[in-house]
Amino acid sequence: MWYLCMFFHRLLDYRKAEVESLAQLFLDGKDNWSSLEWRLPLHHHPDSPFHYVNLPSEDIARNIANRSILVKGIYEIWGEGSSYEELEECIRSYPDERKLPYLEPGTTFKITVDSFGKVISFQDQNDRIKRFTYIPFKGQVNLKNPDHKFWVMETDDYGSSNGLPPVEGRRIFFGREVGGANRSLLPTYQLKSRNYLGPTAMDAEMAFLMANQALATPGKLVYDPFVGTGSILVAAAHFGAMTMGADIDIRVVRDGRGPDCNVWSNFKQYGLPMPVGLLRADNNLPPWRPGLKESVLILFLVNPDSRLYAREADKIIRCLDVAVLLGHLKKLRGEMLVGFESQFPGSARGVDTTGVLLKSHAILSQFGVHAKVHEHVLNGLLSSWLGLGKVFDAIICDPPYGVRAGGRKSGGRKLLKGTVDPYTVPDDKRTDHIPSTGAYSLVECVHDLLDLAARMLIMGGRLVFFYPVLREDDNVENHFPEHPCFKLIATSEQILSSRYSRVLLTMVKISPYTEEIAEAARIKHIDFRENHLKWLEDGNLHSAVFSPDPQLTATGDSKLGKEPKPKYRGKYV
Repeated sequence: MWYLCMFFHRLLDYRKAEVESLAQLFLDGKDNWSSLEWRLPLHHHPDSPFHYVNLPSEDIARNIANRSILVKGIYEIWGEGSSYEELEECIRSYPDERKLPYLEPGTTFKITVDSFGKVISFQDQNDRIKRFTYIPFKGQVNLKNPDHKFWVMETDDYGSSNGLPPVEGRRIFFGREVGGANRSLLPTYQLKSRNYLGPTAMDAEMAFLMANQALATPGKLVYDPFVGTGSILVAAAHFGAMTMGADIDIRVVRDGRGPDCNVWSNFKQYGLPMPVGLLRADNNLPPWRPGLKESVLILFLVNPDSRLYAREADKIIRCLDVAVLLGHLKKLRGEMLVGFESQFPGSARGVDTTGVLLKSHAILSQFGVHAKVHEHVLNGLLSSWLGLGKVFDAIICDPPYGVRAGGRKSGGRKLLKGTVDPYTVPDDKRTDHIPSTGAYSLVECVHDLLDLAARMLIMGGRLVFFYPVLREDDNVENHFPEHPCFKLIATSEQILSSRYSRVLLTMVKISPYTEEIAEAARIKHIDFRENHLKWLEDGNLHSAVFSPDPQLTATGDSKLGKEPKPKYRGKYV
């Protein structure tokens, strides 16, 4: 059925992509989500806030509107026209079986007048509402909490000087609200009230859009390899997803600005589930790379109330391994981890143990926990866990691309140049040791990110990340990174200045990771690096963004080599 979708006039490139992602989410993975169709109302510009969308049911439309960040409302349109007389004809001809259930006695209703591009006075709003006396409302008016909400929405020729998308002619819509957005969460999560902030913390609105693109929901495990202060994971946790993050700077993930001002405190501030784990990890040398050996000896303790506790049985094994395994099996519920040791930061709590099995007999011990001990056996589920493959449901991140913060990787200048050999830090110096790091170019960072996602995402899992684009590039067509395991399904540009913008790329894993695919990805990476975007090397993007252009300085011409997008009210939206 066709519904009218009214968007907020913000982040225009992100609007349809968000709705399409939420449609897939609420269609529960059915194949027909790809048949989502769009069409514009008569005489409307593509940047107009009004778009018709074909959705399979009213429940899907309501769920999309209630969760979306950019959708103001979704409406079942009873009629539209270029005048109120034409609108009346359409409403009268709309099928009674679709109208009468919402006009019955015993129900309450409210009519709201809205417009785009102009302000309608209170008196004019009342005059417009009085025009609808031909609709046989039999219920009572309730302006605070009505059962049914009806909307009159207008667009008119407001003049070219208004700085909004052009309108060729007047259009009036009348419809019943199916679902409306709740943007009250944005003031709640705004950065200025955030406990722990960094220079690259993601804006709350954008973080929620990224979480929607990643289909964050309860039971899913979302990973951010450049977690920083956790701003993106906070949005994913708000939607119920389990979260895990990593950062190369141990001071960010471990210390913050003190015990009450760190990544953990951001989750505590909003009453969100704590992350499954925060790691000091290098995207260039991730901890779950092939070749690492992990112990399979695990201890499971089950309380009489059926809550399961996991603890390491070998000094090599890490708590994140246990948490990832349980999370992948969709067994973690409630608050997942509570820290009490350095190497094993917590115990998995609130776990439904039904169906949880271990490959080999586990050595069971209570470790001081008064619990009834049960033994479980797992068949064939640890094979993919050894080496940690296909674990995450989504990876969301904002990689460092060198404009505000440059990327770093382990090694330091001397080690990366081969001047010194790899070394081992003595045990007595490990507590306060901060490893040396070297420059990490974006082209290498993105290659490592795609390789990590190809190995660690489940089939159908999503990789959502920002990618910078120079707007002064003579080549109008953008070339984005590719990988044989992924299909690019959405690109949404946010213009940051006249020099550069960032594009949110949404990729879906469509193929399993193999050695052959890894080699094909390496060849694609070399071709991409050599033939497309030379400015991705370390420092080049920063110079392109901030250095003065001699030609523009001499001529005063500020035109871009690339066709600029239109500005509305003096800014890109």
